[in-house]
Amino acid sequence: MAFMEKPAAGKVLLDDTVPLTAAIEASQSLQSHTIAGLSLPLPPKKLIGNMDREFIAERQKGLQNYLNVITTNHILSNCELVKKFLDPNNYSANYTEIALQHVSMFFRSEPKWEVVEPLKDIGWRIRKKYFLMKIKNQPKERLVLSWADLGPDKYLSDKDFQCLIKLLPSCSHPYIHRVTFATANESSALLIRMFNEKGTLKDLIYKAKPKDPFLKKYCNPKKIQGLELQQIKTYGRQILEVLKFLHDKGFPYGHLHASNVMLDGDTCRLLDLENSLLGLPSFYRSYFSQFRKINTLESVDVHCFGHLLYEMTYGRPPDSVPVDSFPPAPSMAVVAVLESTLSCEACKNGMPTVSRLLQMPLFSDVLLTNSEKPQFKIPTKLKEALKIAKECIEKRLIEEQKQIHQHRRLRRAQSHHGSEEERKKRKILARKKSKRSAVENSEEHSAKYSNSNNSAGSGASSPLTSPSSPTPPSTAVEHAPF
Repeated sequence: MAFMEKPAAGKVLLDDTVPLTAAIEASQSLQSHTIAGLSLPLPPKKLIGNMDREFIAERQKGLQNYLNVITTNHILSNCELVKKFLDPNNYSANYTEIALQHVSMFFRSEPKWEVVEPLKDIGWRIRKKYFLMKIKNQPKERLVLSWADLGPDKYLSDKDFQCLIKLLPSCSHPYIHRVTFATANESSALLIRMFNEKGTLKDLIYKAKPKDPFLKKYCNPKKIQGLELQQIKTYGRQILEVLKFLHDKGFPYGHLHASNVMLDGDTCRLLDLENSLLGLPSFYRSYFSQFRKINTLESVDVHCFGHLLYEMTYGRPPDSVPVDSFPPAPSMAVVAVLESTLSCEACKNGMPTVSRLLQMPLFSDVLLTNSEKPQFKIPTKLKEALKIAKECIEKRLIEEQKQIHQHRRLRRAQSHHGSEEERKKRKILARKKSKRSAVENSEEHSAKYSNSNNSAGSGASSPLTSPSSPTPPSTAVEHAPF
């Protein structure tokens, strides 16, 4: 297959989920224009006095606030345009063009498929592209082709990676969206699935059109409304069942969020099982990398389930994590699950297991009507490869969490050291030290002067050259303690 003949480009070491920040350090006047090294829209302009130092400082402050809003917004901060602007050296490639080259090679050896249209920016990943497809002899059927680069967590050997990708179409589970076709080379993977006109669980929550760009659909929803309690219970139970299935199989997932859950009537079906094989970072990585107790892919799935449950309940993601208090919910049973996955205590002490969540009142009484028997046979050799890759993914996460923890401690220490209270304490200590040094210097000078006088007196009555004349003892200097 031509697609398989693509030379290996190696995995992408850059983790696209790492948040970028920007700080305006200075401004300058250049050809009668005031710039700050950035091209984002400036705050409101001024016709007269626009070169005044105060006005420039005010505009700079306004622009910095604007940047801060962008870089702290979870969706915007992962946007390709923002990444290209803040880090042009690492995000200069044309990722759509790269994807088209790989997909074109695939079609040279697979002529039965035909591209209907590219699905521009429907996902959040910069290095994953989608195309609406059809089979030439079945023109009414619509499918979706996804292509993605390897990520920083790809630890499988090329051989094991390609074998596992090709194994995905054999996976059959009532709550997994079936893969129609899958293939891979040393640098990327290509998968085809059936297209669902109703879209994902996130599309249902946000009342969005599946083909619209990710930013348009989810960044600023017009109406915020959670799902009905029965939907929350049913969808939640189905998702937990498939997570338990994957955990029991030793198949790492780590990519649960509402856009990775396809809806088929009242049934949820999990998407993108290939992400962990590709080594792609999780949508919620910037959240759980802050908590050292969330250090396994199983605990990552549980924490991400908390995010998903919150979104189903309230129609929007949490403002920040951990969550100190939860708004009124359709049932206290919902809040109990949210507290076990998103609260300060949960993030500090660790996540419950999927089995524990299934036993909680919110899900324990849900009846599952689907009788399809799950099947996913993974050869023993590949299971061992998956186990090693999973351990490597978790090791990188733990190292990252350790670095974040150390950075936080340093920042707290610097903040404490630079606080007004600490500065006052240091001034008081400095004054005390200065006084102590002055007193000590004064005493030392007095002692030297006294010794000098005594020495001079004894020398007059008893010459130093006379061995028979003993030197009288020096007079001790007494002083009160300070």
